[in-house]
This record gives sequence, structure tokens and C-alpha cells, in this order.
Amino acid sequence: MSIAKIFRLDIHGIGLAFGIAASIMVVCEAGAQEANEPYFVERVLVKVNGEILTQSDLENRQVNEIQLRGLRPTTTAELARIIAEVTPEVIAVQVDELLMVQTARGMGFDFTDEIFEEFLTNARGVFRVPGQEKDFETNEEVLQAFEESEGISRQELRRQIELQMLSRQAMRVEILDKVSMTDVEAREYYTENADEYTTPATAALREILIAVLEQVSAGAEEEARTVATTTVARLRDGADFGVMAAELSDSPSKANGGRIGPLMVTEYSKPIQELIAGLEVGEVADPVRTAQGYQVVMLDLRIDAYVRPFDEVRDEITSSVFGDRRTEAYNKLMKKLRGEAIMEWHSDELKQAYENYRTANPEVAILPIR
Repeated sequence: MSIAKIFRLDIHGIGLAFGIAASIMVVCEAGAQEANEPYFVERVLVKVNGEILTQSDLENRQVNEIQLRGLRPTTTAELARIIAEVTPEVIAVQVDELLMVQTARGMGFDFTDEIFEEFLTNARGVFRVPGQEKDFETNEEVLQAFEESEGISRQELRRQIELQMLSRQAMRVEILDKVSMTDVEAREYYTENADEYTTPATAALREILIAVLEQVSAGAEEEARTVATTTVARLRDGADFGVMAAELSDSPSKANGGRIGPLMVTEYSKPIQELIAGLEVGEVADPVRTAQGYQVVMLDLRIDAYVRPFDEVRDEITSSVFGDRRTEAYNKLMKKLRGEAIMEWHSDELKQAYENYRTANPEVAILPIR
């Protein structure tokens, strides 16, 4: 038995941790007109503008969410805790999705048997089950594979695909096609936010530290300064910096020839930043008195700040700024749809969970469908 099936059995037994079991409604199978034709008894959780979300709808999405999060509960108690954690978000997403589907239908879009069959045909060469590498030969084989590996019946799969496709249709018409960003706007954003596309200046140094204690005699101070000055002179005459660092430096960097960095210039102390600004690569600066003592510094590498050209960052601007605009438009649309929706809850606990989640999360941070 697949993990999805096991989850569904356990979820059903737990009762979703929300007193849902009291809300029962008979929902006839599509096309069942005769009294002797099959029907399903479903627990209705909520009606959204007259359209129902059932316990099976919720269970299927709970299973998917648990699997997507990579959670593998090993006890009933652990599963109950996870269900209680994921359910508010799951039901909120389902309500939003249903509102988008209703919007799509209002635009004249529909999900037909032909579209579903086309999905199954396309899935023949894409969907895989463990241990099977070859493509499926028929749509019925695809359906059987979904049932066996995912625990999803034909009816459940059709409904999931219908919700996804119609949601995308509504999203495309109401959001993706309406929100635009011109090249002029992108360039204006680039100009106004140049710092975002600037690679900061970096530098690598060589150092020799002649350490001086905080409280030291004038003689010791002068001696340290003399050592530093002599060191600079020897380096300028061609002495090897690494050899002299190993011989004289009191800094841990002596172990690797006195090398520091590369670091962003702003990460260095102010006195060193000023030195870097006035040095050429390979040049040794005059000794600098710091809190640690006298520092002898050579500029080993410098890469000046670099502003990435607009053509290089155009796609980034589109992805971030344009994506933010679309997300903003989505939230505006969903606020309108939620405000106009008529919701009839059949579970006070689930209603409270939904309302608490919506209060805490009035907007999505990322557009659900890009």
C-alpha cells in the first residue's frame, strides 16, 4: 500500500482533529440519475458560493502537503499533530483556488473530458512509478499507475487537474496578462536602485604587525616604530614580504605570508581603508599606528566597485520587481474575491482555523502560479 493510502486511512480515522464528522451530505456520482446507480456519502466542510469542498478534497491535499514537506509520521499522535499544523494553510489555499476556478468559469473557461484525456496522454511519457522506465501505452495504464502509486482515483485526479488548469487560466487573464513592465520602467528602477546591482570594491593585503602593548614606555614605543620603519625600507628594497612576515609579524596572518583577504574594502578598519585608497598594487605603505601596534601593509590585490550593466540585470529586475507587482495584483484580486464570497461552513473548528490563518496571513508572499 502506498504512503498516500496509509495517510488517508489514518487521516480519516483521526477525524482531521477538527470536529468535522457531524457534517454529512449525500453527493451523487456524476451522471447518476437512477435510484440503483452508485452514489457517495461525503462530509461537506464548506460551501464557497454554493460549490462544496469535501473531506476527501481536504484529505487529498493534506496528504500532498505532508509529502511535499518531507514529513514521515510514525505514530498516530504524530500524524494528528502534523495534520493540525498543516490544515489551516491547506484549507485556506483550497478556498482561494476554488475562488479562482469560479472566476475562470465565469470567463467561459471549462475543463472537458477531452482536456483530461489530453493530460493523460501527455503524462504517458512523463509520469513514472518506481522500478518502471518505459512509457505507458494507454491512458488507462496512467490512471492505474496514479491509483497504485499515489492512491488517487480517476475522479480525484480529474478534479485536481481541473482545479490547477482553471486556476492558471484565471491567473493568466486576471494577473499575468494585465500586469506589465516596460523597458523604460525597468531602466528607471535600475537607475534608482543602482546599489542593488553594484559589486563592491574588494582588496587583498599583506601585513606585518609589530605589536605594542597599550601601556608601554616611550622607549619601547620608539623601538617598535623603528622596527616598522626599517621593515618598510627593506620591503621597498625588494625583500620578500612572506619571509619578513614569518620573521617579524605578531599577527596570525604570518603563517600564510601575511596575506589578508580578499575582503570588501568596507570590512577593513578606517585607517586601512584610507591606505588602500592611496596605494597601487604591490606598493608598501608607511607604517600605520593602530590599537594593536604598528602595521606594515602592502596592497596585494584591488578590484574596484563594479556596476553591472542594465542588459546584464534586466532579467533579474523582471523576475523580482515584475514578480512583486504580479503578487501585489494577486493579493488585491483575492481580497476582492474573498470579500464577495458567500461561505457556508459545516465545521465551526475548521472555520475558526481558516479565519485565524487568514488573519495571520492576509496576503501571499509569492504568486502561487507564475
